[in-house]
Amino acid sequence: MNIEYRQLVANEYDLIRGINPSRFIKRVWRKVNGVKQWIDINWKDDNYPNGYEHHCTALKATFEGGGFAIGAFDDDWLVGFCSVKRDVFGKKFKYVLLDQIFISNAYQGCGIGKDLFRLSVEKVKQWDVDKVYICAGSSEDTLAFYSSMGCIDAEEVNQQLYEIDDNDVQLEYGIR
Repeated sequence: MNIEYRQLVANEYDLIRGINPSRFIKRVWRKVNGVKQWIDINWKDDNYPNGYEHHCTALKATFEGGGFAIGAFDDDWLVGFCSVKRDVFGKKFKYVLLDQIFISNAYQGCGIGKDLFRLSVEKVKQWDVDKVYICAGSSEDTLAFYSSMGCIDAEEVNQQLYEIDDNDVQLEYGIR
């Protein structure tokens, strides 16, 4: 496996079709009777959440809005990507949204996600912002990944993003 990383260009959005985003989700973080706790769901997710078209459209919008995506390639095959939107939000801090990060199933656990995250943060450091904002899926593996990268609960919760899926965990990563 010889992974190379590079920034995607706008007309490459469709390359994400080749990623197999399937994964097994053992536990999720949920509020039950007002208390947050781990819930066993033992569920296999075979597709992108909300489907491929949703994520393809989001990636196009990221490019159109001045954001970027970094891809991980094994030869010429896209096996992972991370995208960050350019829109700045926040009252106390200037945030940008890490909108998507996906690694093809056969490549999960190889450090590609960590590399994509770090490369994306390095690029964001060129912008006049304080933090990267993440609406993380509530699976145990997803939250463990973001924790290992140094992400913490968001100081400022973006209510609009929170309302898209109140099961998502609102996180941030400080870059200043």
